[in-house]
Amino acid sequence: MNKVKIIILSLVVFLSSCNVLKEAASMYNFAKCDFRLSSVDNVRLAGVNVQTIQKHSDLSIIDAAKLTTAFITNQLPLDLTLNVEVRNPNTQKATMNGMEWILLIDDIEMTRGKLDRRIEVMPNNQSTMMPLVLSFDLKKVLTGKSADAVINFALNLSGNGNRPTRIALKAKPSVVIGSMTFPYPDYITIRTEFGK
Repeated sequence: MNKVKIIILSLVVFLSSCNVLKEAASMYNFAKCDFRLSSVDNVRLAGVNVQTIQKHSDLSIIDAAKLTTAFITNQLPLDLTLNVEVRNPNTQKATMNGMEWILLIDDIEMTRGKLDRRIEVMPNNQSTMMPLVLSFDLKKVLTGKSADAVINFALNLSGNGNRPTRIALKAKPSVVIGSMTFPYPDYITIRTEFGK
């Protein structure tokens, strides 16, 4: 009877160690994927859709009032969706269970966050889109800048300003094995420029 228990226990330990190795390999594959910042969508500054605005004169009176009020009250929320394309060149599936990230725009740290969602990317150059919905107070990030500078920053980010915006996303994927979370040791930096 004890022999049967030992065999069953050994089998359970063996199977769980196989699962640990499989999850670890899958996260390693995820870190070896190709990442691309595909697009920035839904850019809203203080509730105003700035993706449709080419210059200051395109602002309606209501939108100009919203932005002015937000600037005066020192709260200028910027909401956007950053679409990250993940392509898996590996021959095995790539997965992650979560990701810490840092967003830099024009070399200024805007915000940090965590994505708590499992992402799977099938092998052999298949890809998936990983949308990151971001929200932060642009006024706090750009302290000391004029209202025009802040609005121009948002216009540049939406692709409608007078110069391109450099975006960098630093990502650190993690995988859950059993009840433990294991982060990738380093950040993966994904860079692009949007706009003119």
